[in-house]
Amino acid sequence: MTAELTPDDVELVKGNTTYATLVTINEDGTAQASITWIDADGDDLLINTAEGRVKARNLHRDPRVAVLVAADPYRWISINGTVVGTTPEPRALEHIDELKRRYDGEPWSPVQDQVRVIFRVRPDRIHRYED
Repeated sequence: MTAELTPDDVELVKGNTTYATLVTINEDGTAQASITWIDADGDDLLINTAEGRVKARNLHRDPRVAVLVAADPYRWISINGTVVGTTPEPRALEHIDELKRRYDGEPWSPVQDQVRVIFRVRPDRIHRYED
């Protein structure tokens, strides 16, 4: 089952200061939540992270995720989705630079020995709230 992002959803996700809460599943079945920058390409969410981080290990092992993107308490979307692919460097490095410029207004400074990856998340269910 797939759900489609609307143009309003994409606008919310790509907002300059809109962070997301990403929830992945740990090996023991517990939830792991982290704040992250978020992007969308129109159909899917894009999560850029460093290989080796807990969220990256979890996403490689179990593709199920929940993502909450809130502009404020009265406008948010909650997405349950599935990782449908990954994009490695060099595109992942270009993408993290784009995100850094969008969120902070300055270029990304690469971290020695860090390997970046983009996880492509296809929405399965989307819950929207706007008051």
